[in-house]
Amino acid sequence: MRETPFEDFRKEPLFAKDMVEQPHKLNLWVDPVSYEGHKWGMAVDLNKCIGCSACVTACQAENNIPVVGQVNVAMGREMLWLRVDRYYRGNPNEPELRFQPLPCQQCENAPCEQVCPVGATMHSHEGLNDMVYNRCIGTRYCSNNCPYKVRRFNYFNYNLDVIGITPYTPTEDPKMKLKAMVFNPEVTVRSRGVMEKCTFCVQRIQNAKIPAKNAHRAIEDGEIKTACQETCPTDAIVFGDLNDNKSRVAALHKLDRSYQLLGEFNNRPRVQYLARVTNPNKELA
Repeated sequence: MRETPFEDFRKEPLFAKDMVEQPHKLNLWVDPVSYEGHKWGMAVDLNKCIGCSACVTACQAENNIPVVGQVNVAMGREMLWLRVDRYYRGNPNEPELRFQPLPCQQCENAPCEQVCPVGATMHSHEGLNDMVYNRCIGTRYCSNNCPYKVRRFNYFNYNLDVIGITPYTPTEDPKMKLKAMVFNPEVTVRSRGVMEKCTFCVQRIQNAKIPAKNAHRAIEDGEIKTACQETCPTDAIVFGDLNDNKSRVAALHKLDRSYQLLGEFNNRPRVQYLARVTNPNKELA
């Protein structure tokens, strides 16, 4: 996470981009993908994020993400597609706390796509890293090759079973047919043995594209809102079409504070962050 005091920001507006040295950039693809239609992207303003985790809860409800329980989370088997990382600085007894939401970065040079032996993770013509669940054979190569660690492996049929005291004793839940009524019917309910991750709420994208196409009109900026964006109380998350120069997300990507997470890897992520600028009162400090 990158931040600077306001006085330093006035002297060096491009501090966020200059904090990390950019090595030579080689493209993983011989012919880079061109996006003639939509080019979906996201911007996250770290000045606005308060770490409330409302986006995490909204993503979980929208995308049928199972609650795996404390035991599985302690084993590193969490299933959340979106997490909020916490960073500390200052006095260990009274540290300053910073938050950074981290969904799938939807990289253009996606390292996960390079290692999948069955082509389960693919790049769409609109710039999304799509997951084809019925192709996935659970090698987890993609997760090992992801520097952001935002891909989740489904170890159990969480949506069918009741996980016991240990994660190795699943039992069938007789009430599961009734509980299944809470699932979002527009999102696939995944089974065990597959990898899953954030999709920029592709079901919401399609629900806006189809009526717009039938009406022979363009999709307006702000017409599509991801679940995390819609629920964010501080409007820290903005989603839209980067090919639309008048869109909010395109304008935010052009700001001096905008930077790519681990941009030195040349993954070219579609999610860009706006660095935090602090302005503390010296007398209070």
